[in-house]
Amino acid sequence: MNFKPLFEKATKVGFEAIQIKYSESRSVDLEVFKGDLDKHEISDSKGLVLEGIYQGKMGKMSTENIDESFFDSWLQTLKSSAEAVESEDPVVIYEGDDAYKEVEGVYSEALETLSVEAKKKIVFELEERVRNADDRIDISEAFYSESSRYVLLENSKGLSLEKRVNHAVLGAHIVAKANDDSRSAFDYIQSNQPQDFNTDELVENVVERGTSMLGAAPIESGKYDVIIENRTSANLLGAFLSMFKAENVQKGLSKLKGKLNEPIAHAQVSLIENPFMEKSPKSTGFDGEGVATYKKHIIDKGVLKTYMHNLKTAKKDSVESTGNGFGGGISHTNLFIEPGEQSLDTMLKEMGDGLFITSLQGLHSGTSAISGDFSLQASGYVVKDGKLDKPVSLITVSSNYLELLGTINTIGSDLKFTFSYLGSPSIRLNAMSVSGK
Repeated sequence: MNFKPLFEKATKVGFEAIQIKYSESRSVDLEVFKGDLDKHEISDSKGLVLEGIYQGKMGKMSTENIDESFFDSWLQTLKSSAEAVESEDPVVIYEGDDAYKEVEGVYSEALETLSVEAKKKIVFELEERVRNADDRIDISEAFYSESSRYVLLENSKGLSLEKRVNHAVLGAHIVAKANDDSRSAFDYIQSNQPQDFNTDELVENVVERGTSMLGAAPIESGKYDVIIENRTSANLLGAFLSMFKAENVQKGLSKLKGKLNEPIAHAQVSLIENPFMEKSPKSTGFDGEGVATYKKHIIDKGVLKTYMHNLKTAKKDSVESTGNGFGGGISHTNLFIEPGEQSLDTMLKEMGDGLFITSLQGLHSGTSAISGDFSLQASGYVVKDGKLDKPVSLITVSSNYLELLGTINTIGSDLKFTFSYLGSPSIRLNAMSVSGK
């Protein structure tokens, strides 16, 4: 659709600037439960988000009715939205940057053209393999979730950007049962290349994770050397991500206020955002406000180098946006703790005795992103003589996230990303407080 007539109309009725974000999305969701297709959903959607500055205020509206005949009514709604705004915060519609990096490997024709029947076959075979892998598996489920998205960002200042991405997740969930004990586990593969969905390792991992936890029990309270598994560490990072957002810093809701260019973590810790990773739906050459993205260190060798900014927070601090303006707020692209060189096996051997934490529960209720404190129920394994020993559950680990970053002993090489593309390798800590029996 040609939006230039909309921009011309907006200027005539008094808008200083106007911007549209048009998107087309398609998703496929499949689930197989105990050999039966339990979910088969395919959906398509279109949407438009419209923003405009009128008398110094930013109006906003969204619609799925996308047609030129609605231009006048859109502008009227947008004007009313702006007039209702009471905030005195600065508002910006961005004219664009000189150059934008083209992101490669984020859209795959092979994934797009793979038939739904072929995708079903992959999920059915995965579920069957998991279900038959061990007699102790009581419940088995496999899932496949795929999304494809096209985005067009244009405004009256001449900005015009577009991108197309697609991505899929293939995973399995089980419940293993023995006597009166049952344990659940899941694992997944993320990619936009069908050849990456090799399920051999996935089947082995999810079955091992579930069955090996049978008989888990608490251990004695005390201080233990601890290794937190990669994806569990990534989930913990997600619980405290808001402390790195400039909006929370400016509101006094982050302990990182006034800490720029100061050490906040161990010197081996670097927190990196890379918006140009292949196969990730989070990768992009521009943010939701039209600012060019770039690879950056949030933490560089322990030192806090920047907060994540959008245009509004950047203007308040008289700095440049970091290209993290998404959805009207601040968000990340691909954000991860930089991996080290040691394998997990080597980390376990070097630790000798301690705990290997593979799961943390209560990440929403048991954490405070303002103070950094957390107290979380955990499960995993006792480590004895450098090897995994008996399974452990119903223990509680307590600390402060910034203190944790400062006491990291070793960072592993096994980087793994969550569904939201927060990533971490396994990390080793010394003398962590553990409450057990």
